[in-house]
Amino acid sequence: MPYDANKDEVIKQWRCDETGLLISIQRYDGGEAKVQIGPRILRKKDGSERAPAKAGRLTIEDLMFLYDIIDEIKEEMTKRVGPG
Repeated sequence: MPYDANKDEVIKQWRCDETGLLISIQRYDGGEAKVQIGPRILRKKDGSERAPAKAGRLTIEDLMFLYDIIDEIKEEMTKRVGPG
Protein backbone atom coordinates (compact mmCIF):
# COMPACT_ATOMS: atom_id res chain seq x y z
CA MET A 1 0.00 0.00 0.00
CA PRO A 2 1.39 3.44 -0.84
CA TYR A 3 1.89 6.09 1.82
CA ASP A 4 -1.15 8.35 2.34
CA ALA A 5 -0.37 11.69 4.03
CA ASN A 6 -4.02 11.98 5.14
CA LYS A 7 -3.50 8.98 7.44
CA ASP A 8 -0.47 10.55 9.16
CA GLU A 9 -1.36 12.11 12.52
CA VAL A 10 0.84 14.42 14.60
CA ILE A 11 -0.27 13.90 18.19
CA LYS A 12 2.09 16.37 19.86
CA GLN A 13 5.09 18.38 18.72
CA TRP A 14 7.92 20.32 20.35
CA ARG A 15 10.29 22.75 18.65
CA CYS A 16 13.69 23.94 19.82
CA ASP A 17 13.73 27.68 19.09
CA GLU A 18 17.52 27.76 19.19
CA THR A 19 18.25 24.99 16.67
CA GLY A 20 14.96 24.50 14.81
CA LEU A 21 14.82 20.80 15.76
CA LEU A 22 11.35 19.28 15.87
CA ILE A 23 10.47 16.36 18.14
CA SER A 24 7.03 14.87 17.67
CA ILE A 25 4.79 11.97 18.58
CA GLN A 26 3.05 10.65 15.49
CA ARG A 27 1.05 7.69 14.34
CA TYR A 28 0.01 6.41 10.96
CA ASP A 29 -3.48 5.12 10.18
CA GLY A 30 -4.40 4.66 13.86
CA GLY A 31 -1.32 2.53 14.50
CA GLU A 32 1.23 2.63 17.29
CA ALA A 33 2.35 6.08 18.43
CA LYS A 34 6.06 6.70 17.82
CA VAL A 35 8.55 9.47 18.55
CA GLN A 36 10.14 11.20 15.58
CA ILE A 37 13.30 13.29 15.86
CA GLY A 38 13.41 15.85 13.07
CA PRO A 39 13.13 17.50 10.74
CA ARG A 40 14.98 20.70 11.51
CA ILE A 41 13.34 23.94 10.42
CA LEU A 42 15.76 26.85 10.37
CA ARG A 43 14.94 30.52 9.95
CA LYS A 44 16.23 32.83 7.25
CA LYS A 45 17.75 36.19 8.16
CA ASP A 46 14.42 37.85 7.33
CA GLY A 47 12.69 35.67 9.97
CA SER A 48 10.81 33.42 7.57
CA GLU A 49 11.22 29.65 7.72
CA ARG A 50 13.40 27.68 5.34
CA ALA A 51 12.34 24.33 3.92
CA PRO A 52 12.57 21.45 6.42
CA ALA A 53 15.93 19.67 6.53
CA LYS A 54 16.97 16.33 8.02
CA ALA A 55 17.83 16.53 11.69
CA GLY A 56 21.27 15.04 11.09
CA ARG A 57 23.66 14.92 13.99
CA LEU A 58 22.49 16.45 17.24
CA THR A 59 24.32 19.32 18.92
CA ILE A 60 24.63 19.82 22.66
CA GLU A 61 21.80 22.37 22.37
CA ASP A 62 19.61 19.71 20.75
CA LEU A 63 20.49 17.23 23.50
CA MET A 64 19.73 19.74 26.26
CA PHE A 65 16.37 20.50 24.61
CA LEU A 66 15.57 16.78 24.40
CA TYR A 67 16.67 16.31 28.02
CA ASP A 68 14.35 19.14 29.12
CA ILE A 69 11.26 17.63 27.43
CA ILE A 70 11.95 13.91 27.80
CA ASP A 71 9.64 13.45 30.82
CA GLU A 72 6.79 15.12 28.93
CA ILE A 73 7.45 12.88 25.90
CA LYS A 74 7.48 9.82 28.15
CA GLU A 75 4.21 10.87 29.78
CA GLU A 76 2.51 11.43 26.40
CA MET A 77 3.75 8.08 25.08
CA THR A 78 2.67 6.23 28.23
CA LYS A 79 -0.90 7.50 27.74
CA ARG A 80 -0.97 5.80 24.35
CA VAL A 81 0.51 2.41 25.23
CA GLY A 82 -1.93 -0.37 25.95
CA PRO A 83 -1.66 -2.60 29.03
CA GLY A 84 1.00 -5.22 29.01
